Amino acid sequence: MEPTEVTTEVAGGVTTLTLNRPERRNALSPRMLGELRAALDAAASDPEVRAVVLTGAGDRAFCAGADLSAIVPAEAGEDPQHGLFVDVFTACARLGKPLLGAVNGPALAGGLGLVLCCDLVVAAETATFGTPEVRVGLWPMMVMAMVVRHLGPKRAMQLFLTAEAIGAAEAREWGLVNRVLPAAEVLPATRRWAAEVSAWSPLTLRMGRDAFHAIDSMELEEALLLLQRRLGVLARSEDAREGAAAFRERRAPRFRGR
Repeated sequence: MEPTEVTTEVAGGVTTLTLNRPERRNALSPRMLGELRAALDAAASDPEVRAVVLTGAGDRAFCAGADLSAIVPAEAGEDPQHGLFVDVFTACARLGKPLLGAVNGPALAGGLGLVLCCDLVVAAETATFGTPEVRVGLWPMMVMAMVVRHLGPKRAMQLFLTAEAIGAAEAREWGLVNRVLPAAEVLPATRRWAAEVSAWSPLTLRMGRDAFHAIDSMELEEALLLLQRRLGVLARSEDAREGAAAFRERRAPRFRGR
């Protein structure tokens, strides 16, 4: 029986998903994409899971992008792998729980896309980030929208046209990552951070994260009206009442996700 290409480990309400093809620099095969989508869906539906950490196996890469050896030749029709990328990126956006990246090495092409799906990112000092697709006659279509939203047009085109990767320090300066640490500290630090942010109300985290993604393409007035409605729902929730009571009573709140 072949080993799973995405492993799952659950501890203290935090699920760690590990891209598990270290011999291939964790390149995204169709099987890996399918397993990742299933693992994300499972984490989303499990009330015991409060946050998810995404990382890569081994020390060669976080994720080198799509497995080019699995690409279907153009004459054979549309590559179903492209649809799997859409499924995975959409599952990340709809997770409803904090998603943190523990980037232990290069994150390239589709691997960079996974990094951009994460709400918070901790990167190794040796990590690099880039979109090298143009070198093999391709373009980073599947990650382009996310890269432009995060970086703006000029920095995005710098990555697309030069195929050059940037280092972890520059990635932090550009706003791609939140923290940069020695490689051995990345996964433990990310898990601790996941545990910290998952202590808040599950309802608040889900509604806030969903709203964050929903307003991405909205005009300002439309976004403000949506946020007003979502705030009204949260303000009437049991967790909001508990939070206010805990503040008054100077104690830690006991959130129930309602």
